[in-house]
Amino acid sequence: MACGFVSRYFESVARTFPTPPQIELARERLVARMQEVEKRKIDAQSASWVEVERAVIKLLGGPYRPEDPEHQLIALGIAGLFGERLAQEHGAFWFPNREAIEGAVMGFPEAVVMLSPFGAVVESLGAARLERLDEVAREIRTAVGRVKFSATPQPPPARLTPLDYQRLFDPGFVQLVAIDGAKAKTVYEGTPAHLLREVRDGLARAGAKLPPEARQQLEGQLTTALQRLEQSRPLFHQLGRGPRLPELLVHLFGTVASTGCAPEELWQDLVFPLLHIGAPEKFPPLDQEEIAAYQQGMDPLLLFVEVVPYQTSAPEEGLMGAFAGEELSLPHEAFGKAGSLRLVKLSASRLRPLVAQFDEAKVRDAVGRFSAYLRAKAEKAPPAGAVAHLLDAALELLRDLKRVMSATGELHLRRITEAEAASEGALAAVREVVQGPRLILV
Repeated sequence: MACGFVSRYFESVARTFPTPPQIELARERLVARMQEVEKRKIDAQSASWVEVERAVIKLLGGPYRPEDPEHQLIALGIAGLFGERLAQEHGAFWFPNREAIEGAVMGFPEAVVMLSPFGAVVESLGAARLERLDEVAREIRTAVGRVKFSATPQPPPARLTPLDYQRLFDPGFVQLVAIDGAKAKTVYEGTPAHLLREVRDGLARAGAKLPPEARQQLEGQLTTALQRLEQSRPLFHQLGRGPRLPELLVHLFGTVASTGCAPEELWQDLVFPLLHIGAPEKFPPLDQEEIAAYQQGMDPLLLFVEVVPYQTSAPEEGLMGAFAGEELSLPHEAFGKAGSLRLVKLSASRLRPLVAQFDEAKVRDAVGRFSAYLRAKAEKAPPAGAVAHLLDAALELLRDLKRVMSATGELHLRRITEAEAASEGALAAVREVVQGPRLILV
């Protein structure tokens, strides 16, 4: 499966993730404007939130308005200040998170605590009480201290890194699935009490197929979460309380075919470009910059998708360069009130014929011919061992996509974290049980 292989290729991006540039620029701008309106130098790092708020009130010119872009920029700058203080006190760090408005949130090295400084700032500004950030900081201090000074003797835990948090919380992986509409409807219209019985039965019948750790994880994700809902009220009436559980339940009970899971970058930068490029007979001329990139070790496949034009048109602006905005819809109308979604329904009518006629052997041959074309144009060969073998992973996902699109069901896209992708095998074992026939002994 592509998950582990490709994640290693992209993981270097998240090893050290500095303060996001948009937050750093907003922080610098805020400090400069605060000093301008206060007509004095302000040590924003050590100033109390009450003192910061005095200057911020002048910049806002009235109550905080979340729809005002200028107010949003001020909030982002304050989030940068708050993040600096958390980094100084706890060694907190930013890590990418695609669900966050600001594109990143903060994690802590000594305990699994995730915080959106921007969200905390917006709440404080909305209440016209910026000093509430001190309360947030105290809550974090308590949570971290509870782990550090636990009464139960434990070996010292390894310090968590931005990469650890990204794997746990950033929905950067994508999986395409075919979902049976009738089965999905039974989930949306079912009650938590009924779904809880079905989940428990499925976990029990999965038996030895589930390792203890996977069983414990799924029980937490499914049974514990279902118990928190109103047991007799249909699930679709409760989607506003959080879409994650319904999305997972629909995948469990409704998915009839699925692709492997891989980073969104792989789908967008390699898989769908290969689909649209196909297997051309001729290649465009190469410039010196492209030849130099090959000589320095750039994978010919990456140059192939970069310089060879598409043979089939694709949306200029769209999801992963493959699905136009009008081809996206909610999996259920009740999700319209649920905030950010990780499950999106896709129209496959335009893409289906292209996937059906995709010829893996011809594309592999075309990439091979392009590699030979590069070698012929280059004056020297690339360094040994420099080529990354991504073609097999991309073609595997295209094979999966072909199978999914030939299945009876509606095409959906799932966004998941790398940790969720790693547990997909365990979830598939339970799905096989809950969707399979029940043996009745008489």
